[in-house]
Amino acid sequence: MGANEDQEIGEDGDPKAFLIEISWTETYPQTPPVISMNAFFNNTISSAVKQSILAKLQEAVEVNLGTAMTYTLFEYAKDNKEQFMENHHPGNSTPTPIANIVSVEAPSTAPSSKKKDKKEQLSKAQKRKLADKTDHKGELPRGWDWVDVVKHLSKTGSKDDE
Repeated sequence: MGANEDQEIGEDGDPKAFLIEISWTETYPQTPPVISMNAFFNNTISSAVKQSILAKLQEAVEVNLGTAMTYTLFEYAKDNKEQFMENHHPGNSTPTPIANIVSVEAPSTAPSSKKKDKKEQLSKAQKRKLADKTDHKGELPRGWDWVDVVKHLSKTGSKDDE
């Protein structure tokens, strides 16, 4: 039976940390181990970055074929973490590619375009009302739909009031 081992490359909280899972086959080390980055831990890393990391690790596997290489691979990954993750940009820039992928795959973009069409057909009074509520970008101010807790409770009353 094959065994496997996980190794986190990078410190906890490091935005460029990633997890490698290595599974050994019965014929290891004569045959290469299976290297995976499918762990949930890696869900913020783009598939392109994962592919490039796996490709580089695969090169290291070929060099070390025939020797026990798990420790070597983990060390190699640690030493090259910055280089591996150079194209991974954690934080603000990740939502953009994700949004692009979603809009390409999901037909959910259609309803939003219908809403835009409706906006253009508003009467002047409706537009004025909308402009009063929104800021210069046409977005509603933060908290526009918040409930005033005190007002809400004074209307509903508590169960004790009889």
